[in-house]
Amino acid sequence: QVQLVESGGGLVQPGGSLRLSCAVSGSFITIFTMGWYRQAPGKQRDLVATITMSDRTNYADSVKGRFTISRDIPKNTVYLQMDNLKPEDTAVYYCNAILGEYNFWGQGTQVTVSS
Repeated sequence: QVQLVESGGGLVQPGGSLRLSCAVSGSFITIFTMGWYRQAPGKQRDLVATITMSDRTNYADSVKGRFTISRDIPKNTVYLQMDNLKPEDTAVYYCNAILGEYNFWGQGTQVTVSS
């Protein structure tokens, strides 16, 4: 069974940085399109960034130039480096793995940007 476990969330001041990690077990990240999504209170879950099997990346316009998605294949882990964080980045961040009809989610990690 595929499991995704996020870590690295927390409280940070505006302009600060955080790195989220998503450790995957039960399969290999190289076969999935891996992604990060976020959901703020009272809002829908939105795409933040994805990375494909061929290492192609895609970002939401709101995070371009500030966030970077990457993967460590030997560690079977996907990362989201978040720089120059803003209060509007506050949300629960979820890791996602998708391959055709198969779609897996982590439990989420809270990111709060506040002074």
